[in-house]
Amino acid sequence: MAATKTDHHRFRHLRSPALAALVVLLAGAACGSDDTGAATGSGGASRVVEVEMVDIAFEPATLTVAAGEEVTFRFTNTGVVPHDAFVGDEDAQADHEQEVGDDAGMHHGDEEEDAVTVAPGKTGTLTHTFDETGTTVIGCHQPGHYEDGMSVDVTVT
Repeated sequence: MAATKTDHHRFRHLRSPALAALVVLLAGAACGSDDTGAATGSGGASRVVEVEMVDIAFEPATLTVAAGEEVTFRFTNTGVVPHDAFVGDEDAQADHEQEVGDDAGMHHGDEEEDAVTVAPGKTGTLTHTFDETGTTVIGCHQPGHYEDGMSVDVTVT
């Protein structure tokens, strides 16, 4: 059956709303959320680094970044217990370890931007800008994890 001029005109008007709906749907998907319910996105980060949380270890355990670089870490907890990730130098790690010990069961929320807690089987993101050269650490401060070596050594060049 041949299409008439009226059919083409009607089809053209149907395409526009369908296209607009598709654009809105894709834009919404791009702003999605992670499995923990927190909003995700690059936030302008120049790089995304995938980090696996397993047993009492991070993989990878070492990383090199450039001074001034903003990195979004995507932490995936493949273990069976909750893990967290806190970014800071050795002094900040020691202070944070003490705070966690003083507040057993503490979970990181939106109020602490350099830390995230990830439940087993879930994924969470954390974006950090490495302002100074040297060494910084990403540590897990669930009870016993940091003292057992659950950390990522980050060399900032």
